[in-house]
Amino acid sequence: MVDHLDLSHTIEHGKVYYKGLPAPVICDFLSREDSRALYDEGTEFHIGRVELITNTGTYIDCPFHRYADGKDTAAMPLSRFVDLPAIVVRATEAQGRVGRAIDASWFRQLDVSGQAVLVHTGWDRYWQTDHYWEGHPHLTADAAEWLRNAGAVLVGIDSMNIDNTSGGTRPVHSILLRHEVLIAEHLTRLDQLPDGPFRFTAVPPKLVGVGTFPVRAFATVTNA
Repeated sequence: MVDHLDLSHTIEHGKVYYKGLPAPVICDFLSREDSRALYDEGTEFHIGRVELITNTGTYIDCPFHRYADGKDTAAMPLSRFVDLPAIVVRATEAQGRVGRAIDASWFRQLDVSGQAVLVHTGWDRYWQTDHYWEGHPHLTADAAEWLRNAGAVLVGIDSMNIDNTSGGTRPVHSILLRHEVLIAEHLTRLDQLPDGPFRFTAVPPKLVGVGTFPVRAFATVTNA
């Protein structure tokens, strides 16, 4: 039996998804009522209009997000987003995390080669609260270096940023994206993932000149 577990947040009109950045605008371009004048009686359609920044909801980062010479979402092969072998790393306070930083020691015992590595911190429980933006868990530079060297192909986290945002540097983004290790941020429901292997999918639109975009991220779990 195969189950699909949705790991992404919903996106709604007027809600802020990254502090300091504008909320999405979701509205009618053509309403159902207005469309009736264009079609025969009993036929109507809705055409929506969406205006949003690319860092909205659950999203994926490609190298162009950090580097001008990096691949955008259109240039990345589809295989880098779809049906990736994946593992979850439990880096919650209940599992012994002290403070915010998640360093390489959380990963060294794992075989991550060719894998999407999803870091479960439990921070998504604060989603859409002020607390979500303050003091979030994050990876360290040595964790990023270890994951890169060990062959991870994607690293995801269920907090607001994979980096420490208290300063101006972003070493985790810099290290991973320079080597085309993709990043997924603002994941959710990682607590529902199995400790055993599963598959991970998070596909953005094929956009030229865009390095980050919202995704419908999900896990494919095969149950015996």
